[in-house]
Amino acid sequence: MQAIVVDNLTKDYDGVRALDSVSFQVDEGTFIGCFGPNGAGKSTLLRVLTGQILPTSGKAEVLGHDCREEGLAIKNLVGIMPEVESPPSYLTASEFLYFVGKVRKVDDLNVKIEHWLEYFDLNEVKGKLCKDLSKGTRQKVMLAASFIHEPKLLFLDEPFINLDPLYQRKLREYLTKLREEGRTIFMCSHILEMAQRLCEEVLILNKGRIVARERIEDMRARGEDLEVVFMRLVGRTDAAAP
Repeated sequence: MQAIVVDNLTKDYDGVRALDSVSFQVDEGTFIGCFGPNGAGKSTLLRVLTGQILPTSGKAEVLGHDCREEGLAIKNLVGIMPEVESPPSYLTASEFLYFVGKVRKVDDLNVKIEHWLEYFDLNEVKGKLCKDLSKGTRQKVMLAASFIHEPKLLFLDEPFINLDPLYQRKLREYLTKLREEGRTIFMCSHILEMAQRLCEEVLILNKGRIVARERIEDMRARGEDLEVVFMRLVGRTDAAAP
């Protein structure tokens, strides 16, 4: 069964085409990475798929729900880590996780809040307002909020970007565990080395169009890595130079 189905999807912003006739499918249980240079359309695609913005034309479905008509249903089913770490400034870390858990109707909510506070070493700052937390700490709070209801499908936009190497490793280990459990993960990232270690498939965008869809194991069989393929496809010709 497909977790994501995208058919001829287009999104325009004031005359600028951010997505141009994008089509692809993602099977349930797949860890897929979406890559591209700045402005390629990655975050726009993720926002359409999670019901945050409407497409200009075309169709997209997530877990059988139409992204244009059933955005709220999609938001209820998936976990979303946005590109910008933005928990509400007027709530503490604990209060934000409690709020998210209540909205998500999470069972054993207090136990799960304590688990994620412990997992990301947030206990010392759990009573601080989110506006007073560092970027990396806010990132950990947002990750905890996206995981707390144990969704079948995760959308992660630059989840590693503000984390130090210790927490990048912890996050990588947790995502590996989810992949082994058969969860579906759609991740946008600029950290190609980390992505290559996690993803089974890659989708590369450039100027709003898909320029490649490939399995990581097929790249390796050719003796290439994700960085070489990425640089070649977005217009660089010197990626393999010494």
